[in-house]
Amino acid sequence: MSSLPKIKENGRPYVLVNMAMTADGKIATVNRAVHSFGSPRDLHHLYELRATTDAVICGARTIEISRSILDNGGELFTRRRIKQGLAEHNLRVIVTGSGSINLKAEIFRTQISPIIILTTARISPTKLNRLQKVVQEVKIAGQNEINFPAALRWLRKKWKVERLLCEGGGELNSAMFASDLVDEIHVTICPRIFGGRTAPTIADGKGLPTLDLAKQFELKSFRRSGAELFTVFLRCNSS
Repeated sequence: MSSLPKIKENGRPYVLVNMAMTADGKIATVNRAVHSFGSPRDLHHLYELRATTDAVICGARTIEISRSILDNGGELFTRRRIKQGLAEHNLRVIVTGSGSINLKAEIFRTQISPIIILTTARISPTKLNRLQKVVQEVKIAGQNEINFPAALRWLRKKWKVERLLCEGGGELNSAMFASDLVDEIHVTICPRIFGGRTAPTIADGKGLPTLDLAKQFELKSFRRSGAELFTVFLRCNSS
């Protein structure tokens, strides 16, 4: 079994966030037309991280824009997963507070692993019924907003998720940070400048008004590969 970090005390998974960003802190252009700009090494790193986790979680809009199927990356990473005692493919978790997502998205046509939808009581009966027909489970995880601490505890209890990789976008990441759920951050800094005051960042959402409320992380490691800088941060006083 894997010796990678896992949360044991509070019943939730160990949460990693992985993102690539420009040198000015953007994860996409202002119109979101450009959202994938890292190198092949950055993509390899993404699959390396997926290979250490039980599940990958992503926002519905990010799934639609990126056309990702949240796969395991192929045979090399399948072998890595099996060696660590993990299932061949990671569980796929999609977040949509209103239940709005294109059911023709590629992810729903790939039957590699279960798909779980986290949503709220705001979802209409029609959308709920449609989603239930194409995924393994739809979880109502809050009234108006998703209760992420409760949702993650449910993922661990029901689906045995001990390590969870969050791949954004910025709104989902922000909610995870706000709920104090992020244990580890992987950021690839790319040599580009996008600009744009409304271009998405790693953590969008409401934000914090004062410095003392900021979530505290410490630099664990960094390395240069080609023109990119790969960094890893751990939460301070992490369990």
